[in-house]
Amino acid sequence: MRCPYCDHAESRVTDSREAPDGIKRRRECGRCGLRFTTAERVQTTSLLVVKRDGRREEFNREKVRAGILHACAKRPVSVGAIDGMVDQVEHGLSTLGRAEVPGAVIGQLVMEGLKTLDHVAYVRYASVYRNFTDLESFAKEVEALQREPESNPVAALQAQMSLPIASGETEENPPKKTKKSKK
Repeated sequence: MRCPYCDHAESRVTDSREAPDGIKRRRECGRCGLRFTTAERVQTTSLLVVKRDGRREEFNREKVRAGILHACAKRPVSVGAIDGMVDQVEHGLSTLGRAEVPGAVIGQLVMEGLKTLDHVAYVRYASVYRNFTDLESFAKEVEALQREPESNPVAALQAQMSLPIASGETEENPPKKTKKSKK
């Protein structure tokens, strides 16, 4: 494995652990001594995406991630939440059990995820995906979003931060403080 810092070809594995999406390995470069992390993922059968113009191209996870990152730019959305959403989209596509999937299906999965994650990012993504050409298109989408039932901000924050929040704990009802014992 090449070092991302000095491009040296040899590194040694210092730690390996299983992760939800594969195996993470911590490595140390043989030349510069800097450490970096690599990830191994199970390679599934290739999935072809059928574009609007009929072209077919192989599904690219990084392309989906880049689109979501772009929509979430300067928004309070963690990279972990974005990566989790990309995992959900990829899992959703793999459960379809099809060799070819229309690009519209991927766009819908991303929009559904963004709608629960961040409304501004959702409108940004929808504006490109649905090719909004005027202000009325934006206004209609925002109105439709406002008509939907209010989402749970605590659950959205929990999903975004990947932190467990005790039931009944909210901003208005914070967790009880306990005294620390001195030793």
